[in-house]
Amino acid sequence: MGNYSGFIILIVLFAIMYFLVIRPQKKQQQKHAETLKQLQKGDHVTTIGRLHGIVDDINEEEKTVTLDCDGIYLVFDLNAIAKVTDRVADAKSDDSAKEDKEEK
Repeated sequence: MGNYSGFIILIVLFAIMYFLVIRPQKKQQQKHAETLKQLQKGDHVTTIGRLHGIVDDINEEEKTVTLDCDGIYLVFDLNAIAKVTDRVADAKSDDSAKEDKEEK
């Protein structure tokens, strides 16, 4: 049993590392990939350099996105998008919800 104790400790440490580091990182990467798939023209985004802009064009073939930053158009890699701060679809659904409330 003494020969296997070191091996068991190694397996336990790997399992702890998996659940504390690797698994949450995978979930975060999947969530980011899903966010990029749902990216649409007109969405307000923030890049990894903390530049704020509005999506003007998405090129799926080259995996680039063109951002409108107060009239200046910049082309970024899709992976440079850190987060979407305001979605076009959400804004439209909020407007329609307000219209429904006003009609009642």
